[in-house]
Amino acid sequence: MRRKLLCNSAALILGIAIAVGFTAMPVQACSNNQQSCSGGYGVSEVFFGNGGSLDSTCSSHYCAKQSAGEAGVGGTCGTAYCAQAGFNTDRTPSLTLVVNDSQCAYYNNGVNLGYLSPNATTTGNVNFSVESYLAGGYVVKTVGTPPTSNGPTPHTLTALTGGGASTAGTEQFGMNLVANTAPSVGADPVQKPDTTFGFGQAASGYNTPNVFRYNNGEMIAHSVKSSGTTCYAVSYIFNISGTTPDGVYTFNQAIVATSTF
Repeated sequence: MRRKLLCNSAALILGIAIAVGFTAMPVQACSNNQQSCSGGYGVSEVFFGNGGSLDSTCSSHYCAKQSAGEAGVGGTCGTAYCAQAGFNTDRTPSLTLVVNDSQCAYYNNGVNLGYLSPNATTTGNVNFSVESYLAGGYVVKTVGTPPTSNGPTPHTLTALTGGGASTAGTEQFGMNLVANTAPSVGADPVQKPDTTFGFGQAASGYNTPNVFRYNNGEMIAHSVKSSGTTCYAVSYIFNISGTTPDGVYTFNQAIVATSTF
């Protein structure tokens, strides 16, 4: 007995933020306060920036050091918050969600599983990526009814609402966002460019290898602070039994990301 099942996914982009900045510094000629100089050029160790001096301005009793411009650039993160320093930092918060991201594993335009058999587990993969900037983290949820047939009496595959292992011959539908060995499918979340910038992770219930789950409207991924791009590979399992009704089963899933700014 065979059933045909189709999976469709769509792309959603909430926003894109790109910031590029640099500061060009004039070269000072050699003078009395230069510590390193040639006949045409000089470099002072007292300050690199828009202006300033470590030379003291003094009265008869007090002295003060002087500076002008920005003294810090880049970002720093704690356990819950991140800060961006410098005048050239983009101050616009953003949240970007891309379904079917070409820079991530399992890049494709949806999944057509063909015919299902009760003798084996059928798997599928899609991907999505999330990036947040100047945000208090983000939450990603799945929205969509489990695969449902188009016959005269529609039938919905039984979802693993409490989580569980894949068992061929037992009607099941579930997913997770990590690498699995039974069946061998999927990948762990990947940070772009590396873990210094990306902090997204699979949510509880979807972060355990070989345990699959599905609940409509449930959180599947999150980050507790602003994060660079995190690539998520979504792994699905589809199992049918000998009594699962025939038909073409369709699963239309929406991936929804929200954030606090």
